[in-house]
Amino acid sequence: MSIKRTFDLLDHVAEKHQKNKLLSKKINGAWESYSTNDLIEKSNAVSLGLLEKGIKKDDKIAIVSYNRCEWVFLDFGIQQIGAVSVPIYPTITEDDFAYIFKDSEAKIVFVETEELYQKVKSAAKNAPTVEAIYTIEKIDGANNWNEIVELGKNKDAATLKPYKDTITPDDILTLIYTSGTTGNPKGVMLTHNNLVSNVTACIPLLPVDETCDALSFLPMCHVFERMMLYLYLSKGVSINYAESIETIGENMKECHPHFFTCVPRLLEKVYDKIYAKGLELTGIKRKLFFWALALGHQYEVGKDMGFWYDFQLKIARKLIFSKWKEALGGNVRAIVSGSAALQPRLARVFWAAGIPILEGYGLTETSPVISVNRYEPKDHKIGTIGPLISGVEVKISSTGEILTKGPHVMKGYYNKPEATAEAIDADGWFHTGDNGEWIDNKYLKITGRQKEVFKTSGGKYIVPQALENKFKESVFIEQIMVVGENQKCAGALIVPSFDALKDYCKHKEITYTTNAEMVKHPAIIEKFNMEAEKLNECFAQYEKIKLFAILPELWTIDGGELTPTMKVKRKVVKEKYLAVINALYGITE
Repeated sequence: MSIKRTFDLLDHVAEKHQKNKLLSKKINGAWESYSTNDLIEKSNAVSLGLLEKGIKKDDKIAIVSYNRCEWVFLDFGIQQIGAVSVPIYPTITEDDFAYIFKDSEAKIVFVETEELYQKVKSAAKNAPTVEAIYTIEKIDGANNWNEIVELGKNKDAATLKPYKDTITPDDILTLIYTSGTTGNPKGVMLTHNNLVSNVTACIPLLPVDETCDALSFLPMCHVFERMMLYLYLSKGVSINYAESIETIGENMKECHPHFFTCVPRLLEKVYDKIYAKGLELTGIKRKLFFWALALGHQYEVGKDMGFWYDFQLKIARKLIFSKWKEALGGNVRAIVSGSAALQPRLARVFWAAGIPILEGYGLTETSPVISVNRYEPKDHKIGTIGPLISGVEVKISSTGEILTKGPHVMKGYYNKPEATAEAIDADGWFHTGDNGEWIDNKYLKITGRQKEVFKTSGGKYIVPQALENKFKESVFIEQIMVVGENQKCAGALIVPSFDALKDYCKHKEITYTTNAEMVKHPAIIEKFNMEAEKLNECFAQYEKIKLFAILPELWTIDGGELTPTMKVKRKVVKEKYLAVINALYGITE
């Protein structure tokens, strides 16, 4: 079956993958499941109900919800009639909701919870195009999404065909608003062909089939998990939606996933928890744990490590690493990591544990995947973002920037022709803003972010990302931002991992009071000096972080320091902590 528009997947899954449990979500302590037929019937009912409400081709419909089965029904229901979905992060501010509703000219908003409903309702007052708001959960006094389903469920699904026939692969499927680190978000126009081309190129690269289960917890309003939804359906993979970020570990043990996607921070937290448990061990168990860990850190994918190493690794996997796999549900074949740089030491130790991590790279504007390390060791190189996927072109500009061209590149930014022309040049090359290089003429590697590179007063270039990635290897560092533009040396704002700090204080018999007091404690400052000295070793003298301030509170989305994809808003952080940065460099003005 030819899949040219994303909703063609419904016919494909009906023909190839009839399953009683295709989509599942744990709600109020119990798993609720939907079959292949349920997916198709619910999606068709949404399409027909929206038509009854007067929705036409190219009308915009927003979805504000965490991952759940209804998200999928709404997505397909919207796209089958040629309307355009506007998926929005539930975590953004009321002002951002209002801006996106107004900019996208959204007509209907589907929203999940009562708390979100109140925010959306208030925001919609400043968005005159919004005609109706429907909730997914039942909320007193609010219209419910089932009203749309009821309008369409008894109508003939065959009447949808003329609407589907008007939709071309180059029509806009979705408007995804990027969580820019500066200014208002921009609406990225992605077509059916953008997503279909990315799915088609990625299908052969992942070790999944219809016998597999996946766990989904990355936001579906982000294009990465959205693309994975379509890939899972194309392969007949059963999708399980986690209750929340906090319950991922428990949900893994319940649904035993063969595959999931994640961001590096999750893997860092998994590793840090495992490491902390290792510190609690005593005697031979402790020695075995750290022996296995040291062995794992030496692992190289696809390299013959020799008989003695392989023999030791076999023992380590049986005694130690098998428990890691059990913690992830016991069935994991591979994990894809994206959105930020993955620490090479984490990649090595997870591969050594028999849990392959496939690091990839892409942007919202590229639907998203540009490159990814493969499951086959011969096409995998730790420390890079892998070979290009099929159909994608990349070149490195004279300034070192990664440029890409192909069917994955967005149509443009909605209502922003100037921004579109700035991002996509006359020859069709999209400018990613990331600097990169080729390794072995095969593997792409990110070397930094163009706008983040700065000079010290001595004229030396500092690449913050390289320093930040290295320093985050410390179990004591949760967040970090390198500073020092036009100053004598690189410095940093560091937010500790307060859990690790508490464990350290307990071990050293230091009374832990408050975060604010502990970051000023001489013993804690000395510990961070030791960490910095160790982590600075692999950098040139001019690159080393020589000054740092330890901050007493985490950066958050609600606090405005992080984007919804957990990237640091450097400008915001710099402004918020300007006095702290000035104090580092002895600036008194």
